[in-house]
Amino acid sequence: MIARARIIVKSHKVIGLSTLILFILFFIMIFAPWLAPNDPTAVHIVHKLQSPSLNYPLGTDHLGRCILSRVLYGARVSLGFAALIFVSALSIGLIIGLIAGVKGGWVDQLLMRFADGVMAFPDLLLVLGLVGIWGTGLKQVVLALIFVQWVYYARVIRGVVLTLKEQNYITAAKISGSSQWTIMKKHIFPNVLLPLAVMGTLEMGWAIMHLSSMSFLGLGVQPPAPEWGAMIHEGKSYIRTNPSLMIYPGLMIMLVVVSFNLLGESLSERFGVKHR
Repeated sequence: MIARARIIVKSHKVIGLSTLILFILFFIMIFAPWLAPNDPTAVHIVHKLQSPSLNYPLGTDHLGRCILSRVLYGARVSLGFAALIFVSALSIGLIIGLIAGVKGGWVDQLLMRFADGVMAFPDLLLVLGLVGIWGTGLKQVVLALIFVQWVYYARVIRGVVLTLKEQNYITAAKISGSSQWTIMKKHIFPNVLLPLAVMGTLEMGWAIMHLSSMSFLGLGVQPPAPEWGAMIHEGKSYIRTNPSLMIYPGLMIMLVVVSFNLLGESLSERFGVKHR
């Protein structure tokens, strides 16, 4: 009991700290135009690679652009589109998982075999293949990541639904004459929300990492738009002379991913939810 209590208290502290950090980051994402001291795309060659100053708190990059402004605006792309990927993939996975779990039979087999086919490929490899077919750009990368990610939600939701279908209260609802839609709405859907919340926090970190990776490879966000992965790509040529060009966006990616992962792990331990 004492050990369990310690775990709960520790998890509450981690959840609180992670939530606070993420709240600050999303605040930055929303209010970046008011927080940024300079135009993130304005080029001033005469001010290139400057050290931190009052006008440029984190210095400037190789084109004289304000690093702090670009980091702040980069949150809008990295966090904003990661949230879009999460919501879209979650919606698709929720619908397909519920249909597969409730209907069963050939519908379940067809949907899950398709999901197995998608999961047979490594995530990054499949995303690279789809971007290669559809072309480079942020839109194509987002669609590719959604296509890859929805299968995990679908399989988890299907598993939860199959477990719930064996419960006595579901059997009682069927005997009482409740329709499948009523059973799904009142008894099944509310019970899949918690696993989805835990998965969502973990998958947000996954989405940000892959989105930044695509931009780092030059396949996602294109210059001069500010994005953390693209900023690391632009700064790699100056890693010896001006490593700050890569350090600041890299630290932001690390901070976001670690916060989401810690939040997800803590929620998983707190509520006993399994994840991939």
